[in-house]
Amino acid sequence: MYRLEHANLSVTDADPLTQFICAAFPQFRVRGEGLDHFGRPWRHVGDDAFYVALQTVPGTNVRTPYSNTPGMNHLGWEIDDLDALRDRMAAAGYTPNLFDDSHAARRRIYFHDPDGNDWEFVEYQTDDPAQRNDYDR
Repeated sequence: MYRLEHANLSVTDADPLTQFICAAFPQFRVRGEGLDHFGRPWRHVGDDAFYVALQTVPGTNVRTPYSNTPGMNHLGWEIDDLDALRDRMAAAGYTPNLFDDSHAARRRIYFHDPDGNDWEFVEYQTDDPAQRNDYDR
């Protein structure tokens, strides 16, 4: 068995990221928070099985996703209802930066979080792995 247990992001402020994550995943909550051994705030936002760790850092270097520098370009999340997610995000004030429903097997939408990180949400239209993993379209 394998699964992703958590992702850890360095952020400028955990509060706006927590609001973003909870808009996308209303079942998520703050599981815990405190200070690390350097005195920096940290927060875990998720459910009983998975969480996103937010580590507040004072840095001002902002990386642009998909640029020519190493780093994360986006987090990809499988969801059950893309339309409901889009409605929740719009109600919370977030605008998608990309929407793609051109593939018969999947629909995707992307949002930038308050720190500029890109988050992908995909809704599959089939359980057939061959169709889900078709990259020729």
